[in-house]
This record gives sequence, C-alpha cells and structure tokens, in this order.
Amino acid sequence: MRFHRALIRRKYQWLFSASARRRPGPKGPPNELIAVILEIKRLNPRFGCPRIAQQISHAFGLEIDKDVVRRILATHPTPKSGGNGPSWLSVIAEARDSLWSVDLFRCESILLKSFWVMVVMDVFSRRIVGFGVEPAHIAGISVCHMFNEARCGQPLPKQLSSDHDPLFRFHRWRANLRVLDIEELKSVPFAPRSQPFIERLIGTLRREYLDQTFFWNGLDLHRKLDCFALYYNQRRVHAGLNGRTPVEQCGTIADQPANLNHFAWRLDCSGLFHTPTAA
Repeated sequence: MRFHRALIRRKYQWLFSASARRRPGPKGPPNELIAVILEIKRLNPRFGCPRIAQQISHAFGLEIDKDVVRRILATHPTPKSGGNGPSWLSVIAEARDSLWSVDLFRCESILLKSFWVMVVMDVFSRRIVGFGVEPAHIAGISVCHMFNEARCGQPLPKQLSSDHDPLFRFHRWRANLRVLDIEELKSVPFAPRSQPFIERLIGTLRREYLDQTFFWNGLDLHRKLDCFALYYNQRRVHAGLNGRTPVEQCGTIADQPANLNHFAWRLDCSGLFHTPTAA
C-alpha cells in the first residue's frame, strides 16, 4: 500500500508539475552572457545598449541584438559602478617626481610625548621621499622645516598635493613653495579618498610598523622611520604596482630571483620583516 501511494503521488507530480509541461521555444540568453553584459555595464556606466552589443560581438564573436541587452538590463538589478578607474592624482602624475603628495599624522612616544610626522611620497612610483619629525605645537615655520628635511638631497617635483589642513595654509608654507617653484594642488575638502595613496601609506605605516614598536624621542623616531622607508621602497611589494617595489617602478633593475634550494632571509626594521633573497 505504501508503494501504491508513492506511485499515485509521483503520477500527480508528473501530471501537474510545471517543469514537466514546459512548452518548447526560445530559452533566452545563457547565464554566462547575462553575467558579461551586467559586468560590462558595471565597469562602464556610460555604455549604452548598442555599444554593449557591439562590444560583445567584437570580443566573443556572438551576434546579439541591442534589444536583448536592453531587456537584460531592464529585468536585472542595475549594477553599481565599478569605481576602479584612475584617480585625478594618478592621471596628473605621469612620470617620476612629477607629483608628490604630503600629509601629517601624530604619534606618541613610549614616554607619552606627542610628535608630528610629515610623510612625503611620489605618487607615480609610490616611493617614500622622506619624513619630517617635529614635537607637538608646530606652526608654519615648523611645517616648512619638516618639508625641507624630508626632501633633502632629492630633485624637486613639479606639483605637490596637500589637503586643507590649517597647517598647509600658513603664508610661510606657501611662500616656501613659491621659492622652490612648486605648484600646490589641493584635494577635495572632507574627502580622504581624493588623496588615496598618502592616506593608505599612513595606515600601512601605523599598522605594520608603529603599532608594533616603541620609540623614545624624535631622533629615535626619525631613525626608525628611515629604516621603514628603506624596506618600503626596496623590498616591500605593492598590489597597486602589480607585485613590484617602488624602486622597480622608478626603472631600477630588480634583484636576481632566488633559488628555492639556496636562498637567504633578509631582516628589516630590527627583524620585524623577513624577506627571502638570493644567497
């Protein structure tokens, strides 16, 4: 009897199931094509339906009508724009030392004494140009001194990007840039993403180094920052540079690859970082 009731249930499932009585006809575009259309629209918000259809025909050799693209975009959620394009700073910085970025942050010593640190980096190569360190309560003269200390012995850039911090609005700071023949570019107010590279560098410096070590005074802090700059420029690989270092981005020849059977470990920042190198 149980077997008979199971056959009855299967019979009525077969008779009244929608999947069993599906009428033949066009199946619609495959899911792979739909995913490609949505991804193209997400990465290129300005592309229209005819251009998307032509782009797919050119790339994949598939003849697709623009109305099919329009129906897909109408029946699926509108994708958000990718936002992965180059920033306005990276567009300006077309070559090494054409655009520097500068910013300030504050840190505390082991004796709870505050110090201001100025970070200067080259936007094109992501290279740390230098650091300037001063005790708390700085003014326009101190900011100029920190910048001159950070860029000492290096060629000057054409432009310098800074935010709207009051310390960068002193007349001595602006006069110093005019004397050095450097054009100052201001970022978008209240938008840290308009200076993404220097903000990311400060976060990396805090997370990977300053939060893992102590310093006693300004001289000790400057010495440790110089050690980190050496590691950051020559040994640390960057995802934004396709796994290269800032020194390699500048055009310097990379080190010879190491052999897996015979290599050595290089210590940086008092043994905080270990990188393999050719023995």
